[in-house]
Order: sequence, then C-alpha cells, then structure tokens
Amino acid sequence: MDILAGLNPQQKQAVTHTGSPLLVLAGAGSGKTKVLTHRAAYLVDQKIANSSEILLLTFTNKAAGEMKERMAKLLTTTNRNSLFAGTFHSFCCYILRRSGQSIGISPNFTIYDTDDQENLLRTVINDLGFTPKEFKPSSVAYFIENAKNNFLDPDSAATTAHGFWETYAAKIYQQYQRKLTEYHALDFNDLLFMTVRLFSDHPSVLEKYQQQYRHVLVDEYQDTNQIQYLLTKLLARKYRQISAVGDASQSIYGWRGADYHNLVAFTSDFKDARVINLEENYRSTQTILDAANSVIVKNNSHPVLKLFTTKQSSNLIKLIETESEIAEAKNIAQEITSLHHHLHLAWKDIAVLYRMNAQSRVIEEAFLKNNIPYVLIGGLRFYDRSEVKDILAMLRLANNPVDELSSGRCLKALGKNRRQLFDSCLKTIDVKKLTSLEILETLITTSGYLDKFDSKDEDDQRRLENIKELKSVAATFPHLNDFLENVALVQAEYSQQEKTKGKENREGVRLMTLHSSKGLEFTAVFLVGFEEGILPHSQSMVDEHGVEEERRLCYVGITRAKDFLFISYATRRLYFGRSSLNEPSRFLADIPRDLLEFISPAEVTRHYRHRQPSDSDFIYDPDIY
Repeated sequence: MDILAGLNPQQKQAVTHTGSPLLVLAGAGSGKTKVLTHRAAYLVDQKIANSSEILLLTFTNKAAGEMKERMAKLLTTTNRNSLFAGTFHSFCCYILRRSGQSIGISPNFTIYDTDDQENLLRTVINDLGFTPKEFKPSSVAYFIENAKNNFLDPDSAATTAHGFWETYAAKIYQQYQRKLTEYHALDFNDLLFMTVRLFSDHPSVLEKYQQQYRHVLVDEYQDTNQIQYLLTKLLARKYRQISAVGDASQSIYGWRGADYHNLVAFTSDFKDARVINLEENYRSTQTILDAANSVIVKNNSHPVLKLFTTKQSSNLIKLIETESEIAEAKNIAQEITSLHHHLHLAWKDIAVLYRMNAQSRVIEEAFLKNNIPYVLIGGLRFYDRSEVKDILAMLRLANNPVDELSSGRCLKALGKNRRQLFDSCLKTIDVKKLTSLEILETLITTSGYLDKFDSKDEDDQRRLENIKELKSVAATFPHLNDFLENVALVQAEYSQQEKTKGKENREGVRLMTLHSSKGLEFTAVFLVGFEEGILPHSQSMVDEHGVEEERRLCYVGITRAKDFLFISYATRRLYFGRSSLNEPSRFLADIPRDLLEFISPAEVTRHYRHRQPSDSDFIYDPDIY
C-alpha cells in the first residue's frame, strides 16, 4: 500500500520528516490521527526504524485501538506486530512490571481504581483522627493526584503546602502512600509517577528503554500534564526522535492538569524541532469553520490555527432565540424531527451539546414527549442520578410517611444523625401549606444533606448543579403531588425506552456535555444554552485564563459539526430554581452576522419541509482522515 496516498502537502511533510524532533499543530478535523499512524508506518516501511523501536502514546484505549486498526491496513503483520500503541498508563504499567523492582515495586503489584483509592483514604483519614467532613476522600484524592501529576512526593507536597487544609492533606498523602507500599499497590497516578522516578533515579534503566524506543510519537500533546511531558522528554532525550501532535485551541482539560503550554515548551526543549501546521479541515463546511475561527482567534495565550476547507455548502448557522429553556428544548426537538424526517438524517448523526450535565433534564423531557430516541453519553439520565433520587425519596416520604422504600433510601442517603434531623424537620412543617420548592429547600437544608458535597470538588459541583436543576422542576410544579406525578411520568417514559431498546434507541440522538464531545463528529450539532453564565460558565469568568478555556470549549463544540450547526439560547431561564434574564453568550458576538440565519420560534420546522437533500448539503470523503 502507498503510505503517502491521499495525503495533502502538509500531511506529507509531517509523515516524511526525518532528522529532528517534530511538532505538528493539527487543527480540528485536519487528519491528525491519520498523520500519526502514517508517520509510524512510513518509518517502518522506509526501514528508518524497526516496528519494535516505535512507541505510540495516546490518552484513551479507544484512540489506541483506532491507531492499531489503521496500522493494520498500512503494514503487514510482520512489520507491525511489535509496535507499541497504547495509553500512557498502559505503557508505564508495562515498564513497571518489568523494571519496577529497581525502586522496590513488585512485578505483581495491584492497581487501585478510584473506589479503592477513596476507600483507603477513608481508612487513613479515620486513623489520623479526622472525619470525612473535614477531609473528604475525593477532595484529598484530587490533592494527591495534582501532587503526583507535578512529580511531588509526599515530603515535597508537605513542604509546598499552604494553610491548614493542605498541610494536613499532605500528612494524609504521606500515610496513604505508606499504605500503598505496604499493600504492594499503586494507584493510576503512581503508574506515571513511579515510571518517571524509575527513569530519573536509574539512568541505566532509562537508557535501556531509550534504546528500545528510539522513536516516540505522542497524540493530543495539548492534553499532557507535567508528569506526562517529563516522561516523553526523558524517553526522547538520547535520540531526539520525538513527534508530537496537538492543538492548543482544543485544550479543554485544564481542571485535570492538562497544560497546553507543553506545546510551547516542546520547541524550547527541542530547539531544532520542525513545526508543521495542519489547517485544512475535512469535516466541516467553511461557514462552520469561519464561525469557529472567529471565536478562537480572540484567545491570546496560545497559537491559533486558521482552518479552511474545500467542502462547499450553502447552509448558514441557525440561531434560535426562545423565551425559556422549555421553549428552547421544544424547538430543538422540532428541528431534530424535521432533520430526521425531511433530510433523512439518522438519529445517531445528530448531537445536542451542553455545558453542564444538569442541562440534559429539560432536553430529555422534550425528547420523551416527542418520541425522539436518545442516548446519553458519559452520564446517567437526569432522574437516575443518585443525588436526584435521594431528594425525590425525601419528598416522597414527606408526601407519604409510610413509604418504606423511600424511607430506606433516605436513611442510606442521610445517615443516622442526618436522618434524625430530617425526621424532626418533617414534624415541624406543614407539607400542604408549602410549595414543592419550599419543601425541597427546607428538607435538604435542615437535614444537612448538602454538607455531603464540596463545591470545590468537580464531581460534587456537578451533583450540586443537578440538585439545583431539580429545584427548577419543583418551581414549575408548586403542588407537591403534581411535582411527584410529573417525575413519575417521566420515569415511566424512561422505563418504556428501556423495554424497547432495539436498534432505533441504540441509534438515538446523542446528548452529551461539550467536554465529552471532543474527538467526535456529527452531521448536525445543536449547541444549547448559549448564554452568559452557562457558556462561559459563571465559575470560569473570574479571570481571562478561565474565559479562554471556555472559548476553547466553545470552539470544540462548533467544530464537531459537519454540515448543520444550530446555536440556541433563552432570554429567560428557570435557572436552578430561580427565574433569570440572560444575556446571549459573548462568544455569539464573535461570530459574524453574515454566517447566521435567525430563526424565530414561529419559523421552527419550516426549513426542511418540501425540500430534498442536495449535493451541497452532504459532501463526504470518509477515507480522507
């Protein structure tokens, strides 16, 4: 097979470059995975390297599997069978199983997952005389993860700690790490931390793997944290045959420790690096790309690529303004129905993207009412989320004191002490005289249920947002019976979908957060809640750094769309139980008006009726990237 066939000039340059480090700045939809796999195949095909000398690193098993599939098409079995293509964690596990004894790690070590880690932390926190309320296991786990990602051992973390909480979190880290050593166990962050420590402390071991993996190829370089960056730099230090592919404009995981500055650091550490830009996009129409470019160009802290395409289409971006979040969801449902019935788009080729998981609730309900099958990606349906079920159990028990099932759920959710507070509260309030929202707020506040959550913790923040969204439902149905009846009807629709889980449902419209959408693409994309405080998120608006990451998130969302892009916002939203007037997102002002087609509520569903798809609507070349 001709490995260079189908590559554009810039892709060919990236695939065939030799002699120095290579940094490929690859825009959305520009074929970065193709370039990386073809480069690895080219090195083997041209006998520049044996397959056993090539290390392909990426972030997910799915991406690694995709690379292996592509390599299978490019090389014979003999040429590819010893090439390592996998995640950072799988590679480090491989190293530690074989060479970890140099730093006292048994080859048979156990890997602790998140649950194991938090269970061990609970034990350590208790042993040190603290309570989970003072030091929540998930919050301490995040502290430890951040320390390890920055190559800080327990002693170093104690030295750099500030304030009471960090000082004692560092002490917990010290004891936690002792326990891991005692149990011959490593957590996921240890896999990278211990490998870098092994390479740093034992140059002979490092040299062995430098010799074995002379060519290091790294995907999604903008998502590397400090420990991952250090790992790749150590491996490539001797032979300097490192190729990194990334795009700062798609760096949206700063809260996980990802640092797009590593793209800049790459050219400082490897001063002779060749930099090649991939700006030709094979996914989206030029209108969509112009919108994406106009948003991301406002970021000043990183290089920005200007995407272009030869793909032609007359479709403008549809801008939908509605008077409420319910009207927004209804209009989106109508537009999707039109796309499916009049342009014959498959349900699975349509995606609805939102900033917060809590936003899925009103979309889900609109889809259920309109018989639109959907698949929730990366999360549970709204009324299946544990914190929502906890509060519903409290409300059901308030409405029906002999409901033993709800009583059991309340006891489990609240614990013995909080349950006593909850029961006392129930005796003092008159459920018949209060609104659903008043009852909800009184019960969760008085019982201390909200004390379980740490607003600084990412997962807890999402749980709190879901609880606030449940307040919006309560505000819509002031009478508790009506509220609980509505919830029951929606849950019954859930059950009906479960019973009819055939091909249609598996291929339903994709619902997901913007973060979950990275790396995916859809024929039609709906970006919902395009409002100040939602996108950009209110908690990200305190400084320009936060706003820039939100702008990158917006850019990622826009560039998921192939042919049709819809942007919607509500002028008034029942936001977490409170009605608010909302300004359209500042990112909307960045998009030139000539790229937008305004749709008033009365016009929704008219666009596709009596219209057949034309060649300008769909231009695909699935093999080009």
